[in-house]
Amino acid sequence: MALLLEHQFRPLPADRQVETRPFLEYAIMLVEVVSFDIMQYCLGPTIFAPIKSDILANITKVKAVYDTNPGRFRTLQQILEVEKEMYGTQWPKVGATLALMWLKSLRFIQVFLQSLLDGEKDENNPNLIRVNVTKAYELTLKRYHSWWLQQLFRAALFAAPYRSDFLKALSKGREVKEEECLEKVKKFLINFSVTVDAIYEMYNKMNAEIDYRV
Repeated sequence: MALLLEHQFRPLPADRQVETRPFLEYAIMLVEVVSFDIMQYCLGPTIFAPIKSDILANITKVKAVYDTNPGRFRTLQQILEVEKEMYGTQWPKVGATLALMWLKSLRFIQVFLQSLLDGEKDENNPNLIRVNVTKAYELTLKRYHSWWLQQLFRAALFAAPYRSDFLKALSKGREVKEEECLEKVKKFLINFSVTVDAIYEMYNKMNAEIDYRV
């Protein structure tokens, strides 16, 4: 579980503004390091590879906008505000605003880990994580996926590993007590959840949420 704590998001300031550069840096580390070592191994490439690819592609798009004027785009909210004025009626279906909307796939990780922390289990198969993965998918990504992608996800669920194997992977392969591992999941989720929630709140406040399927 030390693996997640090594890549913690920074606390947000009182105004809940998310600074662009630190957010992108932590998001890249989370996806490249944590997802490769944990999520892809435990959830399987069929489930997580497309999520990872999607997140990285959209990080690149947001970073490209940020790099054009780091001072002007210091926070994610500033990016949305500038693009709203810049693109007019095309907004929010363009630019970094659209890319950042897809970055909300990070919510999948948040809900999945929170479900594990809450002790949600399949009564018939308590050592499987299908319930946790399914909950995360249905609450975060399903609405954006076509029927074909939804069926692919359901089929991939049969490859979902044991809960004990996943928790062991979180601890870099060390044998640790489940309670100890989950306590560290809880610590990781504090800043991570606040950041993800702040992005959702920003989109709702600015009416930037759109119905979009792939």
